[in-house]
Amino acid sequence: MMKLDGVVAFVMTSEAGSISMAARRIGLAKSVVSERLAELERTLGTTLIQRSTRKLSLTGSGLTFLPRAQRILREAEEAISELAARSGKLVGPLRISAPVGFGILHLGPAVGRFLRDYPEIELSLELDDSFVDAATGGFDAVLRHGAMGDGRLIARRLASSRRLLVASPGYLDRNGTPATLGDLERHSAILYSNRASDWRFSALENGRSRSEGGWSVVRPRAALRVNSGLVMRDAAMEGLGIALLPTFFVHNALASGALIEVNIGLQAEGAELFLAYPKDHGAAAKIRAFGDPTRPKWHDDG
Repeated sequence: MMKLDGVVAFVMTSEAGSISMAARRIGLAKSVVSERLAELERTLGTTLIQRSTRKLSLTGSGLTFLPRAQRILREAEEAISELAARSGKLVGPLRISAPVGFGILHLGPAVGRFLRDYPEIELSLELDDSFVDAATGGFDAVLRHGAMGDGRLIARRLASSRRLLVASPGYLDRNGTPATLGDLERHSAILYSNRASDWRFSALENGRSRSEGGWSVVRPRAALRVNSGLVMRDAAMEGLGIALLPTFFVHNALASGALIEVNIGLQAEGAELFLAYPKDHGAAAKIRAFGDPTRPKWHDDG
């Protein structure tokens, strides 16, 4: 008889691209995942994954079986969610990917409250700043800054945060404080490599952002490109240049004086936090509970 844990091991390995990564996401030893794969293949009487020292690839049988295996897991999760909803409980595994910096700064308390509310959920949280396909990446949902224009997904906006231009006092003493867009273009910039290098600003009207007339765009000169907001913040504190960062990254540094806000009279394009997951996902009830904006405080605008 085919065991469900073998199907889980096969799907997770196929989606993750390696047994090691699948083991991390499931929370098991690599040897256990390998044995479950082998047992599934023995039960089915065919090889599903071609293993080599360099990479894994699906065989013809594996390619045929994968969509059916994914459907099996989805239907099993839907059945579990339906029964749990009837009993007023949410149970079972939930796999979430989130950005590293945001996770370190803010997800700990939110996760703690969530698991206290739903103690029978087995949460796996992986922090990763690289692109994760929310539909096929092996996660139930992904937390990311910026909307994901993907018709396969449901994207729920959890929170919005302002982004500020910041620099260290030492950098501004050495290079001057920009007061206009033109000034800003002549300064060294610390850029986030996972999004476009352009900085976009709208005019302020009575202290509020007004973007009906379009955006003013600056293409700053990069001193550093990096895919971590925390590294960007620290590089700005070290005086490497000006950074444009969400307030939840720089609130404490601004309060301590380690960073200074650079005010050019314009409002930078904001940052928005989204929770994205595939449509008709079996774990949708658990995902909605995790993303309930009335429980956790997802951001801190200072």
